[in-house]
Amino acid sequence: MTWLITGGAGYIGAHIARAMTEAGERAVVYDDLSTGIAERVPDDVPLVVGSTLDGERVARTLAEHSVTGVVHLAAKKQVGESVQKPLHYYRENMEGLRVLLEAVIAAGVPSFVFSSSAAVYGMPDVDLVTEDTPCVPMSPYGETKLAGEWLVRATGRATGLSTAALRYFNVAGAARADLADVGVSNLVPMIFERLTENAPPRIFGDDYPTPDGTCVRDYIHVVDLAEAHVATARALAADPGRELILNIGRGQGVSVREMIDRVNEVTGHDRPPTVTPRRPGDPARVVAAADRIAAELDWKATHDIQDMIASAWEGWVHLHPQAARA
Repeated sequence: MTWLITGGAGYIGAHIARAMTEAGERAVVYDDLSTGIAERVPDDVPLVVGSTLDGERVARTLAEHSVTGVVHLAAKKQVGESVQKPLHYYRENMEGLRVLLEAVIAAGVPSFVFSSSAAVYGMPDVDLVTEDTPCVPMSPYGETKLAGEWLVRATGRATGLSTAALRYFNVAGAARADLADVGVSNLVPMIFERLTENAPPRIFGDDYPTPDGTCVRDYIHVVDLAEAHVATARALAADPGRELILNIGRGQGVSVREMIDRVNEVTGHDRPPTVTPRRPGDPARVVAAADRIAAELDWKATHDIQDMIASAWEGWVHLHPQAARA
């Protein structure tokens, strides 16, 4: 099999490209490098620079590399930005997906894995979020992910394309320091940034209906996430016409306060957090039920919070050497 990984020069995409090649699969990365970094792509993996909105370039790439499956990650993904630029998000995420699917069907590619998100659930009022929990996204970003799932599923049913939508929960960690997340929109790098600035980590609200009053989330190591993609890709290739929707999480909740305590412990800091007002739209608890992926793919996460924080910190220090002295 040869898998085209759109967005494969990004944080998650580069880990998937690495996992694919280590598992003996062939990979090709397709990325416009708007946020991706070319140096992240493994040396033995071809990199094609282009947008998913460019149907001709996508079609040419599928043909030239004899692609037999697609893992589609290329998308805009900042929730706040999506509220400010909904037209941009719908164009990039939905039209880009439509153009890509059109090329995939025309080329006869049999398998398609879609990168979705727990953002499709919105603010679920349940202890564990199953794949059957009602989806009520609260941002244009979440809307494009849910609508993307619908489009992928409908295309599969109409054409026989094997499809999977993988709903990521909170991704952290790194396989190597140079593959670490360079953004600061997620909790772990946000804490690192504050520590590097000799500032207290921030808790946005401590009056939620949770054991310690702070929000609870499910965290998944990016290496586990990448290996879940390999398992999904192989499952689709082995079973033409298969349709999957799967949560990618550990099924374990960690509060913001607990995460800050763990980061302080791993990094050697002792900086108590400061509490600021709640952010609009933050649900109290979002934790995945991970039963279905275990049953469907015989897969489960193997890395714990300690692994995530330690590997993420190594990557942060690699990118911000001053952090080691903070």
